[in-house]
Amino acid sequence: MSDVLVLTALELEARGLARQLELSRLSRFAFPVYELERGGCRLRLAPVGPRAALLRDRWPALAADLLSPLVVSAGTCGALAPELEVGGLLLPESVLGLDGERLNVTPGAHAAALRLAPEARRGLLLTSRDVLATPDDKARGFHATAAAAVDLESALILAWAARQGCPSLVVRAVSDTARQHLPSELGGVVTPEGKIRAGRAVALFLTHPRTIPHALLLQRGTGRALQAVARVLAALVE
Repeated sequence: MSDVLVLTALELEARGLARQLELSRLSRFAFPVYELERGGCRLRLAPVGPRAALLRDRWPALAADLLSPLVVSAGTCGALAPELEVGGLLLPESVLGLDGERLNVTPGAHAAALRLAPEARRGLLLTSRDVLATPDDKARGFHATAAAAVDLESALILAWAARQGCPSLVVRAVSDTARQHLPSELGGVVTPEGKIRAGRAVALFLTHPRTIPHALLLQRGTGRALQAVARVLAALVE
């Protein structure tokens, strides 16, 4: 089994997965990196920011001592297919990129993941430039692409892995359903590095209390989604 390099968007996702997988934080990195070694295989986990904005800068340090690792785009996604519920696991064969290009995950890695989680939804995942925040946005995305769900990073991560000659996989789970509305103000509490601005979140809830139920629902959905993702990642290195 080769090393596994798991990339999330948000630090919140990385911390949540690291906690569930009982990974240790590596102090030699200037940004959050977590790792577990088992049976000669390392599972390394790090955030690369929304839209994978930090991937280019962080890759040299992350991959310096890894030999052609399996690169996994992991974390949450928003459902586009009406039947997908919170916590539903996706193992897509392909990701539709920002310019309509289709990027495929590595077939062998995908087949191995499906053996570990045969209940997962397969098919297509959409990577979008922008958050699809409303039920109408999500419905338009679904009808235009037939993708089961949407994120902001997977196509970028797969394209980068291909350029580095690394195999790739996507392990995502649903944090918000196709029926769910995400207030645009919530995006302002996340920094470009994928950190949560606690002070800004408090100010938002004081000035826009209508966002609180949406934020709590998304928080619960994120927790359930990360549990589903963690089960697959743990099995990859058992």
